[in-house]
Amino acid sequence: MLEALLWGAIASSSLVLGAGLAMARRWSDAVVGIVLAFGAGALIAGVAFELAEAGVAEGGALAVGIGLAAGAMAYFFADRAVEARSGRRGTGAAGAAGMPLAVGALLDGVPEQAVLGIGLATGDGVSVALLVAVFVSNLPESVGASADMLGAGRSRRFVLLLWLGVGAICTLASVGGRAIAEVAPPALTGVVDGFAAGALLVMLVDAMIPEARAKARDLAGLATVVGFAVAAGLSLLS
Repeated sequence: MLEALLWGAIASSSLVLGAGLAMARRWSDAVVGIVLAFGAGALIAGVAFELAEAGVAEGGALAVGIGLAAGAMAYFFADRAVEARSGRRGTGAAGAAGMPLAVGALLDGVPEQAVLGIGLATGDGVSVALLVAVFVSNLPESVGASADMLGAGRSRRFVLLLWLGVGAICTLASVGGRAIAEVAPPALTGVVDGFAAGALLVMLVDAMIPEARAKARDLAGLATVVGFAVAAGLSLLS
């Protein structure tokens, strides 16, 4: 369990690191957009090689399909709830700035890091490719969301506590994944992989990629390809 806790903490530490970078200085929209695009590319590779493909191999296509639907709907309704809550408070779009990315980081981070724990429990060890992809993709999500929230008037304390909370939950998910894998059937692994993939895909299309495009403009596509290539290469090498 300590091993799962350690790897989970390493993977989620980039969330807090990203918040720190956003607080350290004001980053230009172009830089934030490029980092977001790079992270989006890494996440796309993670969905393809570490979640969907691995999930089908472990639990079957049906299990992954169920997980995909559940993850997509979970992110969709959680994102709508964040927007509705901000609207009731009268803060409008500015109050929700960055929150969709934070919600996405939580919804995809929990099953992703549960997968890390599952790998340890099954004796396969931690997936270096998935670990790096999670770390790398968490960083731009956190930087971009933190920059948006700070720009919208959120306090540094709020932003830091938010990411500490998200990071702690994701870290515990690694421990939970290992514990569940010791008693659960293989199909559950496929559902968990699919859930992560579904939440990621909706978050990418609804929040991360549009934000990257708006900030980095024409450079977003190139940065996305670079992020995909790096994460795919790590996956193929592992």
